[in-house]
Amino acid sequence: MDDYMPLRDVIFNTLRDAIVSGELKPGERLMEVALAEKMGVSRTPVREAVRRLEMEGLVTMTPRKGTHVAEITVKDIMDVLEVRAALDKLATELAAKRAKPEHKRQLENIHKQYIACLQKQNLTGAIKKDVEFHEVIYSAAGNSKLTGVASSLREQIYRFRVLYMKDFSNAEEVLKEHQAILEALQEGNSEIAGRLAEEHIVHQKETIIQQMEKK
Repeated sequence: MDDYMPLRDVIFNTLRDAIVSGELKPGERLMEVALAEKMGVSRTPVREAVRRLEMEGLVTMTPRKGTHVAEITVKDIMDVLEVRAALDKLATELAAKRAKPEHKRQLENIHKQYIACLQKQNLTGAIKKDVEFHEVIYSAAGNSKLTGVASSLREQIYRFRVLYMKDFSNAEEVLKEHQAILEALQEGNSEIAGRLAEEHIVHQKETIIQQMEKK
């Protein structure tokens, strides 16, 4: 992929992935010179990437204090996941009505792959399958505007997902909730499917906030 992408995009994707995965910690300072040297590039694409990250809310740039990975606040979590809960409820309701057989097969396969990841204690793989599970639901909903709105929150949502699933017991809880959502989708029960999807996100929001308040 890197062979076909502008260098500034490669740098941006690399830094974004490091932030949302937690490799770069909240509050950690980003030094353009050091990053450029580490990546073997000039400062220009690094500077451009950092500005894009600021626009996405993943870094903060403060005069005389420098650039830092954005902190995660309880208010951030509440704001983003309240919106996500509403969007997922609607997407899952629509998917229950509109899902084609291939969508249901995709969800079943992803669910099985998620289980395999948990059995191998592969949390990175499990997080990836969690993302794919919800992406298929949005695809099955058949509403490009809805998908577009959800995509605008993608990076922040992924960051919270990583935070939530660092605890293996939470990953097990996701499995149970996905199973219930999948069954409702297979039965075409839009009301139950939508309610379960909303509760799925609300549960994550409450758990992450509890984890943060313990610190």
